[in-house]
Order: sequence, then C-alpha cells, then structure tokens
Amino acid sequence: MIIVVTGTGTDVGKTVATAAVAAVLSGRGHTVLPVKPVQTGEPEGRGDVVSVERLTGLRGVELARYPEPLAPNIAARRAGMPQVDRADLVARIRALDGPDRIVLVEGAGGLLVRLADDLTIADVAADLDAPLLVVTSLGLGSLNAAELTVSAARARGLHVLGLIGGSLPAEPDLATRENLAELPRVTGVRLLGCLPESAGTLDRQEFGESARRTLDLRDVP
Repeated sequence: MIIVVTGTGTDVGKTVATAAVAAVLSGRGHTVLPVKPVQTGEPEGRGDVVSVERLTGLRGVELARYPEPLAPNIAARRAGMPQVDRADLVARIRALDGPDRIVLVEGAGGLLVRLADDLTIADVAADLDAPLLVVTSLGLGSLNAAELTVSAARARGLHVLGLIGGSLPAEPDLATRENLAELPRVTGVRLLGCLPESAGTLDRQEFGESARRTLDLRDVP
C-alpha cells in the first residue's frame, strides 16, 4: 500500500509526522518504507529521509535532490539539472510497493508545490491511486489552509485519510485551542492526533512511545 503525506504548507511538521506514522505502523508489525521523491536545500548526508531514520530506525529512499531550498522545479532550473519526470517518478515509487509493505511518500511543501513544471504531489498521488494524510499547522490561519488543501485534494478525486497536527505547543494559545475542534468541522476530515512541538527532539524510544500515544491510526491503512 502507498500513502502520500502532504501538508498545508512548508514547515508544518511533515517530516516528524511521517516518522510518527511510520513508527506507529511499524510497531503494528507492518514493513514501512519512507520515501522522499524530491529533497531540496540539504547537503549530502542530511535531509528528511535521514531525519525519519534517526527518529524511527527505518531506512528510507530518496529519489532526487537539488541544492537550494526552493520548490523543486525552481531548484532544478537554477541548478541546471533535469526536473523529475512524472512517469519515471511514479514508476519508481510503484516499484517500491509490495505485499505487506506500506510505502510512505513524503511530499515537498504543500499539495500543489511543483515537483516539476508539470507535476505536483497531488498528481503523483492520483497516478498511484494513493490516499493522503494531510499535516496541518494549528495556529491562526490554519483553518483556511487546511480547508483549501482538503478541497483541492477532493477536487482531484483524492481520498484524505485524516489530518495530523504537526506541532502542538505545550501551552496552546486561544486560536490553537479553538482550531483543534474546528479543523474536523471545516474540512470534514478526522483529526488523527497532534504531535507535541518537541517530538522531533526525542530519542527513538521516546519518539515511538509519543507517536503511539498521540496518533489514532486505527483506520490507517
């Protein structure tokens, strides 16, 4: 099974959320493979796949990378490097799937960020017939971003499995507290849990325990 993890924007906690989902599912006995189709803005030896491995112990696969921290199509253009090809990228991800395996594909930025001039992670999900997990911010402005993301996904025929709050402060402000109840209402999608803002700093054992305590993934997959 392939699941695509996207976000309502950049820096909403997609990588930590991907790691948390991987930790919960692997703890159930599933074989989980984290995949990053396109990494930007990180030196060799660093990146989202490395972060997920640090938090979970699960080795992932990175399919392409560009040096500058920009949308992948722009980063490729500025570096004079070829952009990823839609058919090739989809085929490579599909080839990683297999019996009793869950492939977690972490997008770049939000749902409609361009991986190539003619390609978004929404297109990849559609081609793979893969459901989405949407990682959302929780503070002021999050309701609009979450509703837009879910609406855009549904307009493309994509199934959204649920929302995950990417970073919940220890002392949430008023907007955050209200948004926890409003997010499911305005999107029509279940909030599967909210990861504490410190989750990415935990060691592997603590992170796994936190993920299992925080996320309700009974319907995933």
